Amino acid sequence: MPEELAAGQVTLATAWLLGVSMGMTACTVTCLPFMGTWALGRASGQGEAFLHTGVFLAGRVLTYTLLAALAGAIGVGLAKALGGSVGNAVIGGASILAGLWLLRRPASSCGGASPRLTRQPVRFQRKRDTLPPLFLGAALSLTPCMPLASLLALAANAGSAPQGAAFGLAFGLGAAMTPIIVLVPLAGRLGREIRSGRAWLSRWLVWAAALVLILLGLRRLALAFPF
Repeated sequence: MPEELAAGQVTLATAWLLGVSMGMTACTVTCLPFMGTWALGRASGQGEAFLHTGVFLAGRVLTYTLLAALAGAIGVGLAKALGGSVGNAVIGGASILAGLWLLRRPASSCGGASPRLTRQPVRFQRKRDTLPPLFLGAALSLTPCMPLASLLALAANAGSAPQGAAFGLAFGLGAAMTPIIVLVPLAGRLGREIRSGRAWLSRWLVWAAALVLILLGLRRLALAFPF
């Protein structure tokens, strides 16, 4: 790769295509259980689902850009530092926090129909509610995989933080081309359909989704710190 980079054969388009290849395959498989569960538990409306999906993807793009810039500045040591333990630990923590975030909010604020709280309007797009998708997007960018390792190696061989950041941004924009853009809103719509006419299911849906997120997080922590 260093020879190809010096010869100009590795371009931003190459990094973008590498990101697209991951976004269309591994990204969907890895990220959908987390974001799909989040949207399902919240029974997200269309606006909120697209907002949270966009924030999630923005977190990924930003993290890839920062990681590649850092790799360009300090070299290949970053790829070694971001081993499976670090990535899985961060993902586990973000997933558990997302699950606890769901539990701390009453079912009615996720769109539930509680007869005693009908006087309060439901607000779907509170700024603070975008934090879990943002954290999940940033954390899942650390998933140990060959495309990420290739990106960091490419950025390290670029030899400078700005050029590394450019490769990371191109890679992140490519990775944002993912079926998650459609699948997460569908999960939110499924949650709304399940809850429609069944107000008593709202709390159970939130609890179930929170439990899944917490269990996913614990599984990641177990991978990071095997006993």
